[in-house]
Amino acid sequence: MNIILQIFDVIPIQTKNNISWSQHLSQALTSLPELVKHLGLSEKLSQQGIEAHQSFKLLVPRPYLSRIEYGNPNDPLLLQILPSAAEMQKVIGYTKDPLEEADHNPQKAIVHKYKRRLLVITTGTCAVNCRYCFRRHFPYGDNQLAQAEWQSVIEYLEKHPEVNEVILSGGDPLMMKDALLADKIRLLEALPQIKRLRIHSRLPVVIPARVCDDMLTWINKSRLDIVMVWHINHANEMDNELAQAAFKLKQAGVTLLNQGVLLKGINDTVDAQVNLSEAVFDAGILPYYMFTLDPVEGAAHFDISIEDAQRLMGKVAAELPGYLVPRLAKEIPGKPAKSVFAPLLDTTV
Repeated sequence: MNIILQIFDVIPIQTKNNISWSQHLSQALTSLPELVKHLGLSEKLSQQGIEAHQSFKLLVPRPYLSRIEYGNPNDPLLLQILPSAAEMQKVIGYTKDPLEEADHNPQKAIVHKYKRRLLVITTGTCAVNCRYCFRRHFPYGDNQLAQAEWQSVIEYLEKHPEVNEVILSGGDPLMMKDALLADKIRLLEALPQIKRLRIHSRLPVVIPARVCDDMLTWINKSRLDIVMVWHINHANEMDNELAQAAFKLKQAGVTLLNQGVLLKGINDTVDAQVNLSEAVFDAGILPYYMFTLDPVEGAAHFDISIEDAQRLMGKVAAELPGYLVPRLAKEIPGKPAKSVFAPLLDTTV
């Protein structure tokens, strides 16, 4: 393994495709001092983030790490994964369950908030720990389904024939090996009521090699309309390998959407939003939602107000055609659908 790591650091970027996604996972960086040293940053960043790291562990794969600018403490990708002292500040209104998912958790692993679709927590693990994650405090231990327990999801769906779309979430559903994922999907396919399978994932963004032949095999065999929603927040997260992964999925008939989170100091400028929309669309991914921050404990420093977000998206709308402007949205507990906010246009123009 040490030999592999040494090779990884010196081989040209185009040969990284020789490393499987699971190998990339095994090599993911988990040490805060190592991260700071690797990127040529001040040791103070490591010291300031120790407590936050202990509360919510650092985890970042090396393909994603390679896109972070060396020596730049304000790199927009770094700020998404770097533990900071700000996470430990208690702020009124920011809670461990910001979307009140516990109120819509009728049985193990199921979150059923909306009439015709339900969400299944497939795993509690991710390939990257994003500091703004709204499920950073989610009780995954109480919602982990063993392989044999997947039948309970099928039984729930049989009792709710109005549900025609299943959303796989987590954690990250693509952390499952493709053989296990394919077995679960076959059970869903056996239910005539299910039309669509939606997969929310950040794994192909941080490790593009996750879009592998095994994944494409079960996708091509499925009768379901498959929608994959990627979580890309900044244009710098895009690279050639990610674009190639998107192309393979498009060729397999997958609908690719992007939903981002509006994050203070990371993508809350017109240029950042315009560049993001252009970059994802160039890769065949349609801008879908731009969410305001869910008020999760530990992430208040990323938040901006709805009004500021509307003004920002108004300026973005003036720069882009409508199909490249993601809908500004917020998930408000108790509402029957996501709340969408219109951009505030500058009438002086």
